[in-house]
Formats: sequence, structure tokens, C-alpha cells
Amino acid sequence: MNWFDLLRGLHIIAVIAWMAGMMYLPRLFAYHTETAPPASEFDAHFQVWERKLLKIIINPSMSLTWILGVSLILWHVYAAKEGWSFLLQPWMMVKLAAVIFLSAWHGFLAGSYKKFVAGQRPKSAKFWRATNELPFLAAVVAVLAVTLQFWAR
Repeated sequence: MNWFDLLRGLHIIAVIAWMAGMMYLPRLFAYHTETAPPASEFDAHFQVWERKLLKIIINPSMSLTWILGVSLILWHVYAAKEGWSFLLQPWMMVKLAAVIFLSAWHGFLAGSYKKFVAGQRPKSAKFWRATNELPFLAAVVAVLAVTLQFWAR
């Protein structure tokens, strides 16, 4: 069995789940902001949906993405004997920057959820709609950096 391909495939699946959740949560926040006054019955429904999305899909898939990503790095370092210097290749630095951005955005979304639970509306529905595609754009940059590795040439 080719362990690298298995790790890479599982990593891609985890990333897809993570991105799907992070693209859907801001949309829920937009609807929540527009239609559910704090402490209303509908507000409670949105909080359940948002909590489940975070706890069942987004958080576990981010954890798997990181675990599998670190495993791929270790494979490159030890099994492929590329050493740690491969992390300094431009394509890898671009990918790592995208992953750091996505992790920070994840933290921002989780913090925003806590504000909704506290009865606050941290941003406008327009903000949530405008930022809805940020995870997708970061994922596009990361995927193209890895698959094309054009910065390495």
C-alpha cells in the first residue's frame, strides 16, 4: 500500500469537510442576524444548528486536517528524506500561510458563535455574506500552490 497517497487522500477529504463547514457557518450567521432576535425561539434553533456544525463537522475536520497535514510533512522529512528544508520552498510557504489563515478564520468563527450565544450580533448580515467565500479562496490558493508548485521553478 502507498501510505503517502492514503494520507494525502484522507487529508484532502478532511479539508473538503472543513471548508464546507466554514463556508456554511457564515451563511447561518447571516440568517441568524437577520431573522432571529436574541432570546427568541428561533435564536435558540440557530444556536443549535451552529453548535452542531462547529462541534460535529468543522472542529473534527480541522483537527484531522492538521493531523494528516503534519503526517504528510513528516513523511516528506523522514520517508522521502527531503529534510526540513522543503518547508522553505515557496509553494509550501504559500500553503502553510493559507492553512494559518484558515485556522485563524476558524477561531474567529468559533468566537463569533460564542457572541451569538451571549445574545450579541458581532457583525452584520452583509459582513457574513461578504466573507462567506474567504475559506474557499484560501483553499484555492493552497491547492494550486501544492498541485502546480510553480513557485518552486
